[in-house]
Amino acid sequence: MNVTIYDVAREANVSMATVSRVVNGNPNVKPATRKKVLEVIERLGYRPNAVARGLASKRTTTVGVIIPDISSIYFAELARGIEDVATMYNYNIILSNSDQNEEKELHLLNTMLGKQVDGILFMGGNITNKLVEEFEKSPVPVVLASSIEESGKIPSVNIDYEQAAYDVTKYFIEQGHKRIAYVIGPIYEPINRLKNLAGYKKALEEAEIAVDEALIIEGDYTYESGMEALEKLLQLEEKPTAIYVSNDEMAVGVTHGLQDKGYDIPNDFEIISAHTTRLANMVRPQLSAVVQPLYDIGAVAMRLLTKYMNKEEVTEHVVILPHRIEFRNSTK
Repeated sequence: MNVTIYDVAREANVSMATVSRVVNGNPNVKPATRKKVLEVIERLGYRPNAVARGLASKRTTTVGVIIPDISSIYFAELARGIEDVATMYNYNIILSNSDQNEEKELHLLNTMLGKQVDGILFMGGNITNKLVEEFEKSPVPVVLASSIEESGKIPSVNIDYEQAAYDVTKYFIEQGHKRIAYVIGPIYEPINRLKNLAGYKKALEEAEIAVDEALIIEGDYTYESGMEALEKLLQLEEKPTAIYVSNDEMAVGVTHGLQDKGYDIPNDFEIISAHTTRLANMVRPQLSAVVQPLYDIGAVAMRLLTKYMNKEEVTEHVVILPHRIEFRNSTK
């Protein structure tokens, strides 16, 4: 049978209120009494009921984290930053995989709220109007991590994706490239449609290089879609000489596809990935990439959420962290 607070109180010969004060770290308990209660708790193996404590205090010290793909290296690094800061502030996390399916995202959101979480961290490629409505109705604070929504109403932590795409494209132009391809993620995602494409096109237009839509190939972030995108690019009469790729998995697909056909990287094609997960270092040649501070994005998002949950002052609800390009062996 489960040991209850009543059992501890009876064994220690104190009131249940005293046991509760000891468990919750209330200083208004005599040292001798605290020592006696803790000894009984240890001997009986008592574990406080988090749900009951949450009902009493209206806080469960639990945060819901909704993530598109738990198996993704990208999101795993973000989640690590979230978990470390959650632990630092004595919060537990409930992690759920949404598969970037809106129906599932809405279901998980309501499930988290049903579990009385104190706050929600949400990651998703397409923050729809319906999701924004649910976030705004939520009785607990919601913070986005590595995700944007067009209005900017929901607190979020990201990098400047438009500037990153601009920086990469401008670098290629400065290297003398005029045929610069972009293997991009799904266009319906705001990060791609509003930020990444805008930065890519801006750099081309500034250099007076016409935007060729045939050089923009949409993928789905998988290795296979990187291979398929490369096939389309190689079928063009005027092939690209530089390729910007939206994530490491697709970039590895592009790299292997080129190597399978006997091309040399970086002498025949230069490649830069928009992410820099462990994959960028595992492939040969190692991929030049935009360094997104993934751990920091997760950590800062969790810290921002703790501020909202604890009603601390928040001076900036949309946080933009710095990025840089790390040049490895897929560029000259």
